[in-house]
Parts: sequence; structure tokens; C-alpha cells
Amino acid sequence: MAEEKVFLDERGIKVTSARFISLGKTHSIAGVTEVSTFIHRPERKYPIIVAAIGIILLLFKVYVFGVVLIAAGVAWWIIQKNEYSVMLSSASGNSDAFRDKDEAFIDRVVAALNDAIVHRG
Repeated sequence: MAEEKVFLDERGIKVTSARFISLGKTHSIAGVTEVSTFIHRPERKYPIIVAAIGIILLLFKVYVFGVVLIAAGVAWWIIQKNEYSVMLSSASGNSDAFRDKDEAFIDRVVAALNDAIVHRG
């Protein structure tokens, strides 16, 4: 049997010519037909509601609490980050194999998985 070629091994994620191991879960490369990236955008309605309540308070001349709520809403909006997923397609359907907030890392994982699929032939 041929030696497994390692395409990526970092941060608990390992992609070889035969397997994809993420967070203790192993996927067979032989069963993977397609790999893609999916973006999960955070829910933005709550920061908007908080800032809107702050604006309403300003209209009623409750300046301190209004400014605090506006600042909190804006800060909440800014700190929310997109989450990126490695999506695997196989004969049994699609699965969300791994998520991270680091888009560059997800791109490296997807590239390594694509290389493993090509290497498999």
C-alpha cells in the first residue's frame, strides 16, 4: 500500500491523500466529490435594534443612555465576524466539515482538499 501524502497539517486539521481529519472526525477522500467554502454571516438585527433604541432615546433627550446604546450597537456590529466553512459533497449529500473565522486558513484547507482529490485521481 502506498504511503499517504500529507497536503496540510496545522491547527488540528490534517489533509492527506486518503483522509481529511478535522476536530477528531475523519472523512475519506475517496468519497469526496466536491469541496467548497461557505460563508456564515452573523445576525446583524440585534446591534441595529440596540442602536435604534439609542437614537430614540436621543430624540427624547435622554442623551447619556442614548449615546451609550448607539456606541454599544456600533461596537457590537463591528466585533461580529463572518465564519467560513469547508463544505464537502459526496454521494450521501453535503456536510459542513469544519468552521473557522480565519478565511485564509479555510482557503488553505480547501486548496489542500482539492489537491488531495486530484492526487487521488
